[in-house]
Amino acid sequence: MILLHDDPRQNDLLAALPMDEYQRLAPDLEKVDLVLGASLVESGQPMQHVYFPTDSIVSLLCVMEDGDSTEIAVVGAEGIVGISLFMGGETTPSRAIVQSAGTAYRLKGHLLKDEFYRAGALQGLLLRYTQALLTQMAQTAVCNRHHSLDQQLCRWLLLSLDRLPTNELLMTQELIANMLGVRREGVTESAGKLQKAGLISYHRGRITILDRPGLEARVCECYAVVRKEYERLLSYRRPT
Repeated sequence: MILLHDDPRQNDLLAALPMDEYQRLAPDLEKVDLVLGASLVESGQPMQHVYFPTDSIVSLLCVMEDGDSTEIAVVGAEGIVGISLFMGGETTPSRAIVQSAGTAYRLKGHLLKDEFYRAGALQGLLLRYTQALLTQMAQTAVCNRHHSLDQQLCRWLLLSLDRLPTNELLMTQELIANMLGVRREGVTESAGKLQKAGLISYHRGRITILDRPGLEARVCECYAVVRKEYERLLSYRRPT
């Protein structure tokens, strides 16, 4: 299948839909530009739309009362932002923040629910995606508790890289620290180690992955657990 640059089917979920189901949704898919740091979903606020990223990444964050936050999952072209809408919850205690700027396709929540409750292919795709996302959330909690910051950073970089068409990320160390729920100084030290080892290049908020196999050799098992589960459940995905 040849996908045009502005084709919503750059999102793997939309690309996997049978043509008749896709065509019911296509007229209502609105292309939106996602700006770095923009909030798509706020904690406890009713959601009006879902988002299908294409070349962007959205972070799902748990935010504490004092404003501190920790990333619990990332969503890219493999998935959807707004699972609470079709799972029946309507709201979520987490926030959804744009981690890597790009584009997505927005769909009104009630239209997604209408298609979901037809019990066709979309329902199965979304349920399998939700299971994969829950695996990522659970493994992130384990990783944050049991593994070093160096390993967490490698996991974060690899998960982000899997969701981007290039080997570059635009991300400041302060934002990475907020995502991982650690101090900026810790990220600076860990990123410095990776740069010294020749695995990444970091300059003024631009991270370039120079040696992916080297990152994979340093990362903890959490990355492989998440990736294998996504591959098992979302077999329709295009190779990364």
